[in-house]
Amino acid sequence: MPFDHGTFAVTVFQLREDLPEDYLDLFTGMCAGSLDSVKDEPQIGWVSGRHLLETTIDEVTALCGGHLYVNLRKAERKIPASLLNAICRREELVYMQANETSVVPSRQKKQIKEEAVEKNLMKMPPQISGTPMVLDMASKVLYLGTASTAQIDNFIAFFYKTTNIEPVQLTPEWYLENRFQMTEVSLPVVMFSEKGDGETTPGRDFLTWLWYYSECEDGVIKADQFGEFAFAIEGPLTFAFAAEARGAAETTLKKGDSPLRAAEAKAALNVGKKLKKAKFMLVRGEDVWSGNFDADHFNFSGLSLPEGEEMDRDSRFAERITNLHIFQTVMGEYFAKFVQTLTAPGWDETEQKIQRWVLERDSR
Repeated sequence: MPFDHGTFAVTVFQLREDLPEDYLDLFTGMCAGSLDSVKDEPQIGWVSGRHLLETTIDEVTALCGGHLYVNLRKAERKIPASLLNAICRREELVYMQANETSVVPSRQKKQIKEEAVEKNLMKMPPQISGTPMVLDMASKVLYLGTASTAQIDNFIAFFYKTTNIEPVQLTPEWYLENRFQMTEVSLPVVMFSEKGDGETTPGRDFLTWLWYYSECEDGVIKADQFGEFAFAIEGPLTFAFAAEARGAAETTLKKGDSPLRAAEAKAALNVGKKLKKAKFMLVRGEDVWSGNFDADHFNFSGLSLPEGEEMDRDSRFAERITNLHIFQTVMGEYFAKFVQTLTAPGWDETEQKIQRWVLERDSR
């Protein structure tokens, strides 16, 4: 499963309160049913983090490395579109021959399709998919293994239905409220270019500032409990205006030896576009975190964690979640540095430096 090994997508949440003591019973009460019972409606329920067929939720199956690890499974039966079309066409030809006509009325077509689904749906094996979730019980931080808005919305609703607790995503608004007792409107407008649109977009402003900070101020930050980190932006890059109606909505740079030094990158910044998505690297000594950052949705995809040293499953899993915790904590520290920079007395001077960085940056 994604959190066990390899790269993965992740969206980070905070719980406002601890899970109830009987949380395993609550998840068991909303566990996925038998696949044989899946009919025409999707079946949604919890399964273990080990695999999507394990519907038992207990300390053995759902706890790993001291963390709650489960999947929200969706199971449904579907007739492949090509097969359903073929069945319907066959029955339509039978109808036309029987009624000596070359046309099938729309009402009859609808009936043929309904009967085809009714007769053949249960012959189809259920298709299953899962959205993995890890909850760090000590910090009440929840890691959801998806960047899909639809999957996130479905997960939040089902998690609340199970626990009566609604996870809150860690977004710029969350950091502003919980770390600075501020709102988005409290932040100054960031003008990376004199042609900027004058709108505050905390996610894009943060990612674009990170690019400047990594190139001009070494991108280093110290996290007290974890040490010193360096951040770097890499390609591909996606730029966009805050107001999507202005010109071409997005500019994406993928090809070439260095998209960061491409003339198109400089041009995008000059006309007032900001970084919307980018690949990044976070480094601490020999430890490397890398992936893609979506500034609008404040989540990550293709996230790679440092190589671990532990061998057994529980220890290895705990080590990976620790590295994930370090990553999200340090990203929070970078956002805090961003807010502190914007609200410092010398912000006007810093903004002028950023605009010179845009105007004078090398390009080819």
